[in-house]
Amino acid sequence: MVSISAFGTARATVKGLPLSGEELRKMQAFWRACNYLAVGMIYLRDNPLLREPLKIEQIKKRLLGHWGSSPGISFVYTHLNRVIKNQDLDMIYLVGPGHGAPGYLGPCYLEGTYSEVYPEKSEDEEGMKIFFKDFSFPGGVGSHCTPETPGSIHEGGELGYSISHAYGAAFDNPDLIVTVLVGDGESETGPLATSWHSNKFINPVRDGAVLPILHLNGYKINNPTIPARISHEELENLFKGYGYTPYFVEGSDPESMHQAMAATLDHCIGEIKKIQHEARSTGVAFRPRWPMIVLRSPKGWTGPGEVHGHKVEGFWRAHQVPMADVAKNPESFHLLEQWLHSYKPEELFDENGTLIPELKDLTPKGTRRIGANPHANGGLLRKDLRMPDFREYGVKFDKPAQIEAENTKPLGVFLRDVMKMNPTNFRVFGPDENTSNKLQAIYEVSKKFWIAEFFPEDLDGSELSPDGRVMEMLSEHTLEGWLEAYLLTGRHGFFSTYEAFVHVIDSMFNQHAKWLDICRHLSWRADISSLNLLITSTVWRQDHNGFTHQDPGFLDVVVNKSAEVTRIYLPPDVNSLLSVANHCLRSKNYVNVIVSDKQLHLQYMDMDAAIKHCTKGIGIWDWASNDQGCEPDLVMASAGDIPTLEALAATVMLRQEFPDLKIRFINVVDLFKLQPDTEHPHGLSDRDFDSLFTIDKPIIFNFHGYPWLIHRLAYRRTNHRNLHVRGYKEKGNINTPLELAIQNQIDRFSIAMDAIDRIPSLKVAGAHAKEKFKNMQIDCRNYAYEYGVDKPELLNWKWPY
Repeated sequence: MVSISAFGTARATVKGLPLSGEELRKMQAFWRACNYLAVGMIYLRDNPLLREPLKIEQIKKRLLGHWGSSPGISFVYTHLNRVIKNQDLDMIYLVGPGHGAPGYLGPCYLEGTYSEVYPEKSEDEEGMKIFFKDFSFPGGVGSHCTPETPGSIHEGGELGYSISHAYGAAFDNPDLIVTVLVGDGESETGPLATSWHSNKFINPVRDGAVLPILHLNGYKINNPTIPARISHEELENLFKGYGYTPYFVEGSDPESMHQAMAATLDHCIGEIKKIQHEARSTGVAFRPRWPMIVLRSPKGWTGPGEVHGHKVEGFWRAHQVPMADVAKNPESFHLLEQWLHSYKPEELFDENGTLIPELKDLTPKGTRRIGANPHANGGLLRKDLRMPDFREYGVKFDKPAQIEAENTKPLGVFLRDVMKMNPTNFRVFGPDENTSNKLQAIYEVSKKFWIAEFFPEDLDGSELSPDGRVMEMLSEHTLEGWLEAYLLTGRHGFFSTYEAFVHVIDSMFNQHAKWLDICRHLSWRADISSLNLLITSTVWRQDHNGFTHQDPGFLDVVVNKSAEVTRIYLPPDVNSLLSVANHCLRSKNYVNVIVSDKQLHLQYMDMDAAIKHCTKGIGIWDWASNDQGCEPDLVMASAGDIPTLEALAATVMLRQEFPDLKIRFINVVDLFKLQPDTEHPHGLSDRDFDSLFTIDKPIIFNFHGYPWLIHRLAYRRTNHRNLHVRGYKEKGNINTPLELAIQNQIDRFSIAMDAIDRIPSLKVAGAHAKEKFKNMQIDCRNYAYEYGVDKPELLNWKWPY
């Protein structure tokens, strides 16, 4: 039986001793320097090179950081430096283990990149002191590979996305190798488990390569990890089942582990080049078994073996700070000093505190350094999209609200031509839904990528091709990870998904929005393309799919994030959707959320009107208002396609019953217009808001999502007390469209009755109209229950004026 212990002389699939004695000595010394820096970052705020006896006051008062995975991270970094330099590789390195930054920051500092980006952290004793102090310290940097970390496109704050980020970076980057270290705790997450299938989406002719390294150090915070406790055979078969060729490097003895890792990396890089040469010399794409590495090493490798009678190295106690009581416990303090001295910093750094030249020479030069690779600061490589004129894709008509069109279908034609004009730096992503979402025109230019088994019947409408750049997989997590990394490495993309299930990536959106917000404050981070999300198959057209498919709450999640990076658009028709999409595809550094249903909807604005309306983001629709030249009795407002339709129909009902009633109709495309300009860059000033919504007239606001979101955005406005919002209230199942609207009180009848209740002059005089509207609503519901559809005269409603 093959051992699964992390200790002992190296055990490896690939045999060989590629390192000379001198190379081995230098690499071990460089790795010692990395580990010394990692411990220093966690513990020290002064005396960085121990040139005087360590004192209590030189230790941080609050000890933060994670030691456990850091030695393995820097071990891999050290070996990547070797292959990059020996073979002149273009390579980036993603670190999946959470809080693993000490293992990455150390070698990044030693190669010189960190000091170039942050000159105060210079390569000398004073710079090292600042480097140590700023780690996990107020005003400093966090313990993940945060946006402040040069060379990072993956923070790892939330675990599970390292593999999908790695593959997204490799798409359309033929010369790039992305090495990604996957934590074994991280590998227990659902997103990580499905992202191993990303190897089926690499075209070796035109894409780069991903080299995953599963780092088995055995433990999470205080539990074993599953993959570290299954048999060698089971683990090997797992990755063979995923379609990889796994190579094992296991043990703790530094010399033999260096030799084994060097031999294994040389072999894996050779395999990658062999695969790429075969595909590129013939031009025929195929799905190879890409190599991957399983690195098993002790948690807290090279740290204290035992503390106060408890095992530490190779156990969960090494996960965070192995000795948190050094300021109070003399025995722990002495042990820390011994631990630091065990790395012999006096042999590694010269009298100035600079890494000695023979070790610095192990690192690559210039942009070949992992921390300086421009792919990890993708805005440096980004080129603006070539864009067709979106005006050419619109719907033409003479009068508002007379004809219907599928809102997203022309968008698909527009995206088709964007892809045609940008064949190597623009991709469309969607979980098995692009046809369902009416975007199928994109297949005329680029098929769905498919390189697995192909059946003859696939030729009949499956739209599959090994040369496709439309990415479809039934994992929103994996798609979102691919897209994020594609953008972070300087490219452009577009993602569409069902509204109810965009919640699958709530937390991924959160992490990306946080990343963008931090990058705004980093002058050295270049601008990247915005993350564009089309939310479709929306709540008001999920009457046939039922309660599970009815949830517009993603907007509430988006509003929580920084106003500097979030944008929400609810275009009500084709032309406004095209205008919004054009704007979003040209933008940088945002998360743009576009909400638009895919079904047939009335069309309200010609292209010229749509452009003006979207530019303003909010505005009065004169054609739907009759308050010109006077104060309105009622402000009717809407945001979203179906709410707009129902609000317009309610307006007509009220005007027909009360010809003297003055109604102002307002439509909102840019949701953040409702916030004050002091809260969001797109927000309206109080004067402009009061001008539109009045300071004392009743407002009925028909909203696409949960009604309280509008109150949250507008609660500080002058007339908020008269703002009455209708939206989704968690009512619904298998309904007709109008019956679903009735259940949630966004239908024309409910709104018209609500308006009568809110308008002072109609509270009594409107009683007969209310009765009429209530009877009409009852008839509508009874008809739906009898015939299974809405009344034709309601389905075919048009604006009558």
